[in-house]
Amino acid sequence: MEKFHRVALEVARAVARIIALALDLKVEFFDQPEMLGEPIAILRLLHYEAGAHFDYGLITLLATDGVSGLQICKDRDAKPQIWEDVPPLKGSNSLHADACYFIVNLGDMLERWSNCIFKSTLHRVLVNGQERYS
Repeated sequence: MEKFHRVALEVARAVARIIALALDLKVEFFDQPEMLGEPIAILRLLHYEAGAHFDYGLITLLATDGVSGLQICKDRDAKPQIWEDVPPLKGSNSLHADACYFIVNLGDMLERWSNCIFKSTLHRVLVNGQERYS
């Protein structure tokens, strides 16, 4: 689990550097101690239906286990909201695998820090009869 957490943190730092470049900031902007130099990185395993919500952090990395159920709403202000399935990624997220695959959700903190250039991802998880971990 520690190895997986370390890999996920490396991926998160790489994504943060890409975000910095997209915002015309220095690539190491988020690496600064006062930003995310020593991030609060939470690793948790979810095994339940999650209603529609936004994540509060900068980004969330979702490691999928190949089971469907994740949906996103691209236009949160639409009435009615239109939900789209996010296909599960093919591949393995085993700690012993050669590669891990993540879905990246943008969080409320990124939306605020980017002055709404990036929008927090409204998402939910539907139960489909299969056990799903993320």
